[in-house]
Amino acid sequence: MTTVADTRPAVRTDRRLSRPVAFAAIAAIFVTFAAASAAPSPLYVVYQHLWGFSATTLTVVFAVYVLGLIGALLTLGALSDHVGRRPVLAAAIALEATSLALFLAAGDVPVLLVARLLQGIATGAALTTLGAALVDLNPPHAPGRAGLINGIAPVAGLAVGALGCGALVQFAPEPTHLVWALLLAAMVLAGYVVARIPETSARRPGAVASLAPRLGVPTRLRADVLALVPIIVASWAIGGLYLSLGPSVAAGVFGLTNHLVGGFVVTLLCGTGAITSYAMRKLPIPRVLTVAAALLTLGSVVSVLGLESSSVTAAAAGTVISGIGFGASALASFGTLATLAAPHERGELLAVALVIAYTAFSVPALLAGFAATSFGLHPVALVYGMVVAVLGALALATQRRHRR
Repeated sequence: MTTVADTRPAVRTDRRLSRPVAFAAIAAIFVTFAAASAAPSPLYVVYQHLWGFSATTLTVVFAVYVLGLIGALLTLGALSDHVGRRPVLAAAIALEATSLALFLAAGDVPVLLVARLLQGIATGAALTTLGAALVDLNPPHAPGRAGLINGIAPVAGLAVGALGCGALVQFAPEPTHLVWALLLAAMVLAGYVVARIPETSARRPGAVASLAPRLGVPTRLRADVLALVPIIVASWAIGGLYLSLGPSVAAGVFGLTNHLVGGFVVTLLCGTGAITSYAMRKLPIPRVLTVAAALLTLGSVVSVLGLESSSVTAAAAGTVISGIGFGASALASFGTLATLAAPHERGELLAVALVIAYTAFSVPALLAGFAATSFGLHPVALVYGMVVAVLGALALATQRRHRR
């Protein structure tokens, strides 16, 4: 009896993405989440016009996002260290898609509040997991690449989201719908990609216990983390000002009512920051931190002078200088943390850094938003800029002391 050899090609059962492709895909998803978080900034003015709510209500909308984000960082930051990266990312993407669907259907402030709250939770859950996954997938021949992407991705995403949304609001039809439809499609694609990436974190006990709100820094790393706190606070505080009040200041103080300009205000800071992070990637970390602190201080002073003299040129120059400091800070601080942590500590340590960053990003911006209702945008922006200048100077002194 003879048999006929089966000449059909073998069916490949492993459909997982290769590690280099997965690394690039995770970086793209990171940028997408950050872009979605910045998209509402140019739209706030449109929503105010359509629904007639006050600056205080606008600040509350910003506040619920931060509440959800920091709550997620505190409770979910270490979860992927126990259950794996893919399940947490899949849940975060599903929740983000739900929030985007609510934005798409929103017709009043309550729906906007719920959408922004869910978006905050999804973003908080995603950011630490994405950052940890990048470190897990980091190519051996480029040991600093994960730290570089962890520094660039959030800043680049903020720039892309603000400018892209501003352009759509200014030039495209249905400004309060189109941007959300596009982002929802991007999240569907992200869900498909996460289903195909390899799992990079082994399951281990303690998942339920990890949900208890806490911020844990291993004893051996505390001195290094504490030395980074002032620069993280200074850089993200200036980011919070631009994302929450930047378009409003452009319109109310300088009379720049074009929605694209409102988005460009954010992009000028964050885009400059992203370019800086890439340009400085090969410089020694201590030098980058010193440059970051010095330029955050200088940029804030120049911006304050531009506001006081009503000079758009000076304010823009101050924004660019601050953006360089912002990008240098993100590169050095998150790059340092990415390389310090052991594999089982990555999610939790990145959660600590992000809680510090987003607290600095949000709390001063919330106070400024409420104060602007009573005192006006111009004086509040001046005080805010001066406070950031002081924080930058403190960060510079801290870095010099830590180096010694």
